[in-house]
Amino acid sequence: MKIVIQRAENAKVIVNEEVVGKIEQGVMVLVGITHDDTVADADYLADKVANLRIFEDEAGKMNLSLLDIQGQVLSVSQFTLYGDCRKGRRPNFMNAAKPDIANELYETFNQKLRDRGVHVETGSFGAMMNVQFTNVGPVTLILESK
Repeated sequence: MKIVIQRAENAKVIVNEEVVGKIEQGVMVLVGITHDDTVADADYLADKVANLRIFEDEAGKMNLSLLDIQGQVLSVSQFTLYGDCRKGRRPNFMNAAKPDIANELYETFNQKLRDRGVHVETGSFGAMMNVQFTNVGPVTLILESK
């Protein structure tokens, strides 16, 4: 699994002109899943997201986690994270997991976050989505389970 995590405020996902997921403060997480990912990958990354110290403390140091600030997650499935652009001019998405497998692991990842006490909002798996948010900092990190 591969995720892009961004510190966010006022994040929302719109599908067909309807807001389907919305958070005020926390992280925007783009979630990509490949063929050999397992529940262990989802658990590992959920733990990282919940406990990664990327929020400032009173001294201005990145020393607080999502759990510490009681932040929220806006989780969006993103098969294009496994796009291979090395050859030609059009990305190859052969490394992305098939939709049924990807959706199951995406839902597992979100549930693992909820099991850790994190409020999770989501987009709509497989839909054309518009994502809007403010990247605070900006802070953007790429995490992989392998």
